[in-house]
Amino acid sequence: MASISCEDAASELLRQSVGAGDWNPDLALQLGRPECADDLFRILIEGLADRFESRLCDVYAAIFSLILEHVFPELHAAELLSRYQRIRRPRPVTFQPKRVAVLSRVTLGADIAITSVLLAAAAKRFPHAEIWFAGSAKAAQLFAGSTRVQHLDIPYVRGTIPQRVSAWRNLAQLFEDQDWLVIDPDSRLTQLGLLPVAEDHRYLFFESRSYGGDSPDSLTNLAKQWAAETLGVEECENRIAPPPQPRPFDPPFATVSLGTSENPSKQMSPELERDLIRDIAAHFPNVIVDRGFGEEEAARVEHAIAGTGAVAWSGSFAAFASIIRSSACYVGYDSAGQHAAAAFGVPLITLFRGFVNDRMFARWQPTGPGPKQILKIHPGVADVSIAASIKAALSSSFSRL
Repeated sequence: MASISCEDAASELLRQSVGAGDWNPDLALQLGRPECADDLFRILIEGLADRFESRLCDVYAAIFSLILEHVFPELHAAELLSRYQRIRRPRPVTFQPKRVAVLSRVTLGADIAITSVLLAAAAKRFPHAEIWFAGSAKAAQLFAGSTRVQHLDIPYVRGTIPQRVSAWRNLAQLFEDQDWLVIDPDSRLTQLGLLPVAEDHRYLFFESRSYGGDSPDSLTNLAKQWAAETLGVEECENRIAPPPQPRPFDPPFATVSLGTSENPSKQMSPELERDLIRDIAAHFPNVIVDRGFGEEEAARVEHAIAGTGAVAWSGSFAAFASIIRSSACYVGYDSAGQHAAAAFGVPLITLFRGFVNDRMFARWQPTGPGPKQILKIHPGVADVSIAASIKAALSSSFSRL
């Protein structure tokens, strides 16, 4: 077939896959080219995962195993698929490990919502074993205050396919020791479970994209259910332990994040963002807005706080999470901040945009003990309607504080 752009190839393959028709293997092999890696992951793989459908887990495994076989001659698609069908079925642990590694989900919000539950479950199920978080130093800071959780520094490189797969080789070598049990929460470090890092009996895989079927449960609650099924552990919560951070203001103060996890479809207009900060500042003497990651987000924050009296805050996300813990209220988009606030029981308002279906909306609900308002904003809704919903949510939430 004639070569088309990487973006078009990824979009067309996603359309074919979601449409339940046959997908074109030539398009898949084209996406294995080095220059197509970003579109492959951003458009196709994330597009399949975001729909939380069991059928699309099969499609993902078939497409990406074919690509892996093409890029890495030592890998065979049929073997990867056969193993995947075995390990995706929940099964109980059959031995007592000396060390347990829980792999990072790579994104901070998912590590709070999901990985933290599985770390807690592992610590409870194996009280005498070492518990390790395998992921980046940035994500590990979320658990730095825990006395049980140790850190294996396994960064994930967003680049070409070989760069993204490099973590797998490190993990496979590390976990050759038979004393390890590996718990994989659908991690990018293993490319969503496709790449083997330990024998089947020493590896537990939580296929978060399909587990729970049609249930409306959040990923946090599904992780708890999976932990009960596989580890026999009940009542494990999504808790994080970032290092303590000095309060920038005396309470009460509000915390805000305008971060969108690099997904522009979640973002409101600059005018609405400024109105949001102004409305929050009308209820609190101090408002702290995370400056976020990158120049674009920092510029949006500076525009939003101009003239409102709110202040921008710079630092690691773990440090900002510690500040969220001390705040009276948190407001933000569907991103890591909402999951931190939920884990701490801080009252929160989430502006939820950019979801591809209702199941994605349900899965990423912030879960925890505090009061929550989730504003479900559909595509095409006018700014005036969004602004009215935000004002009503702010007034309702703040009147209870």
